[in-house]
Amino acid sequence: MAPVAVSTPAPADDIAELKAKLNAVDLNKVNLQLPPDNTLRRYQKAGIDLSGGYPYYPPKPDVVQDVTKIREDVRDGKAYVDPGTRADKEKKALFGAAKEVNDLTTHIGTEIVGLQLKDLTDQQRDELALLVAERHIVFFRDQDLSPQKQKEIGLYLGDGQIEIHPQAAQVPGVGGGVTLIWEAGRKDTQAKGRSFRIPYGGNSFGWHTDLVHEPYPPGYTHLHQDTVPKVGGDTLWASGYAAYDKLSPAFKKLIDGLNGLYRSAHSYKDETNPDAPPKPVIRAHPLVRTHPVTGWKSLWVNRSMTVGIEGFDQTEADLLLNYLHNIYERSTDIQLRWHWTPGTSAIWDNRSTIHTVSYDYSGERHGTRVSSLAEKPYYDPKSKSKAEDLQLQGWIDAPDFAGRY
Repeated sequence: MAPVAVSTPAPADDIAELKAKLNAVDLNKVNLQLPPDNTLRRYQKAGIDLSGGYPYYPPKPDVVQDVTKIREDVRDGKAYVDPGTRADKEKKALFGAAKEVNDLTTHIGTEIVGLQLKDLTDQQRDELALLVAERHIVFFRDQDLSPQKQKEIGLYLGDGQIEIHPQAAQVPGVGGGVTLIWEAGRKDTQAKGRSFRIPYGGNSFGWHTDLVHEPYPPGYTHLHQDTVPKVGGDTLWASGYAAYDKLSPAFKKLIDGLNGLYRSAHSYKDETNPDAPPKPVIRAHPLVRTHPVTGWKSLWVNRSMTVGIEGFDQTEADLLLNYLHNIYERSTDIQLRWHWTPGTSAIWDNRSTIHTVSYDYSGERHGTRVSSLAEKPYYDPKSKSKAEDLQLQGWIDAPDFAGRY
């Protein structure tokens, strides 16, 4: 028997009236796809009205020139202030209120037990941002979290700015910015054509970092899963700090200061050549990125979206990038695999990680995501790697590896 989507136990008839009302909607006038029952319970509690349609699809931009300009002036000259820079380094307010704080692996991932994200004070939010910057990703299970509160937290972490996607499926009635992780709600053909036979990183389902083609890519991303498969559907993350520290000193010198070329996930028409095939947005960002909170260098490449290196021929760039991708993807010691349970939130740092989903499940997987916009990616030649800054034994004094990777 195929695994089924699971949700927090609730009375069978608690949403019966809501479902009856939504099932009576005239589908000739309204585009309405019913989400899973647990999503309906969450939305009902949050006062979100789906009778006008679900999901909400914003108007899609048509040409690559328009997409390139999206959010180019979002900060309007104002510098982004990461809340982690204000935090108490010991995180006493956050850790002191938690029942447990458990690191999940040596290099990446922490779970906090006994706290509700909706109840965090500003001081605790600042300390959470610092923890995410250091540990890459922090998990909270059993969260009572509305999409509205999720958006509020995202705005806080983004210093007033979140990503409002120009075409992704979104939660209606919240002013934009709360997108869906739900295959049934996607209009594009990527999810519809998924095959279990496609190896990672083939196609667009492999390791990636979100929205790398934008001028101000997300810093913190918050995914709340309200419905998940009982088996499978895990998400994996890998540490960019540790990936960088796996490189030899000579290789680090080679790539420090170089710019990579990053493409958008979607392609668009070219208004200067309407008959040409659609093409993605391409933008240059540093291959090695300095984190504004920790000051550490992170390897900022991903196989799905990094397509070249400025100043290098494509063949040369492919050789370098393939090696860097392999460092990330084949180093299990710097990776984390997380199995979701209903009502779990994960907040991770897009500036220092890559991630991917494991497509080994059947049933529904539904969640809401808010991405907090951060600074324009930069490389500071004075910045240090994590191992160098913390003098991590076994890393800074590791012998050269003469064998095959």
